[in-house]
Amino acid sequence: MKKTAALLALAALPMASMAQSSVTLYGRVNTSVESQQVGDASRATVVQNNSSRWGMRGTEDIGGGLKASFNLESGFNSANGVSNAALFGRAANVQLAGGFGAVRMGTWFNGSYFAIADYISNHNHDTGTSSDALFASGIFGRNTSKIAYFTPTINGVNAEVSMALGQRTRADAYDVAVNYVGGPLHLGLGYGKQNRFGTTDLPYEHLGVRAFYTFGGGLAAGAYVQREDNNGVTRNIYRLSGMMTRGASEYHLNVGSTSARSGAANTGALQYTLAYNHNLSKRTKLYAFYTVVDNESAATYSTGVRGADFNSVSLGIRHNF
Repeated sequence: MKKTAALLALAALPMASMAQSSVTLYGRVNTSVESQQVGDASRATVVQNNSSRWGMRGTEDIGGGLKASFNLESGFNSANGVSNAALFGRAANVQLAGGFGAVRMGTWFNGSYFAIADYISNHNHDTGTSSDALFASGIFGRNTSKIAYFTPTINGVNAEVSMALGQRTRADAYDVAVNYVGGPLHLGLGYGKQNRFGTTDLPYEHLGVRAFYTFGGGLAAGAYVQREDNNGVTRNIYRLSGMMTRGASEYHLNVGSTSARSGAANTGALQYTLAYNHNLSKRTKLYAFYTVVDNESAATYSTGVRGADFNSVSLGIRHNF
């Protein structure tokens, strides 16, 4: 009987552990049909993927106020079903959190991006052809081989400090994000830096701020980023956005500009988007937008062609699960 009781107790241990754990499958399928034009070329009708993704996240309460967690996230092209080259290139990390804050290691998007740009391009979550072509999320630095510390939230303020390790093949890169939420007012500050390493890993530095204010019928937001690349080549990037809501409907206006790069005339650009979202439920929406990138004669934003503008008319569906 004693042996039987002991075996039953041992068998129950995994059950107790599982009772304190949770794993969630989540994702987003975001697809549109668009009429797109680059420069003076003929318009093309395409089925456009808008950063569709799926992922898994899990949490375990390990006692003593500590929680262990993980996040794996993969991108895929909803237009053709092809997965991104890196299976979990969007996120692959493990974290330990407690009263002290949290420590995380692995791959995830830099905090400075969420502190600045993500809140501004809010009509389609900064995805697809209407995403911010002037900020371009790539300017917010490296997302892999990272270690970070997240502070607790105190009086509405929290911070993330991370380092992407060069591991003898690249320079270390640093990213800092500070966020404040006080009722309807949201503020953010982001900073990132990488030094030169050899002849191919070029230096960069960016500093940006963001303000976001909600009111009864909508929101207003703005952001500014100063970016420096490769030995002092700088540019200034601005964006304003607004949204008004009426029942299940959202009306969006988004306008951004970037100055010419220092020492490179006619490399500035203007981008604007008009959009309408209709929320069928908390997880599903229909949307339409018209977006334009107006490049100066030597700028290549969204097109890769000097001086060529870009515009798109879109109808889409986004479903979260």
